[in-house]
Amino acid sequence: MSTAADVGPGTTIPSLELVVDPEKMKVMTALLADPNPIHFDTRALAALGMDERPVNQGPLNMGYLQTMLARWAGGRDRLLSFRVRFQGNVLAGDRVRAQGQVVEVRETERGRVATCEISLEVVGGAVALSGTADVLLEETG
Repeated sequence: MSTAADVGPGTTIPSLELVVDPEKMKVMTALLADPNPIHFDTRALAALGMDERPVNQGPLNMGYLQTMLARWAGGRDRLLSFRVRFQGNVLAGDRVRAQGQVVEVRETERGRVATCEISLEVVGGAVALSGTADVLLEETG
């Protein structure tokens, strides 16, 4: 972030772009003990008539947005609230872009807080997640 004083409505948050790594998806599936085969079994996907590529887990998609916000704000502890709506799938190997823009800045008891509209889109495709987040810009005293 340039300086917190410079942040206002319309400020664009530096985007985060990455390719969804199927190996990290397997690790997340194991960590979450997620039995849903759409995350790891290509035969199950074919039987369902879906794309052959596994579907990324929702927490990983949310994590991309949270990482973008944390990098911009100076740490994950600056993320005060986070709400998103799932709108589409992200598949293994997709290139995704996390992006956001400040829509409001206000003073609170804790300090100066920015409300941001955020989204995760598949590059060349559709928006997969969208929502809002509150980020602490400067702490009071």
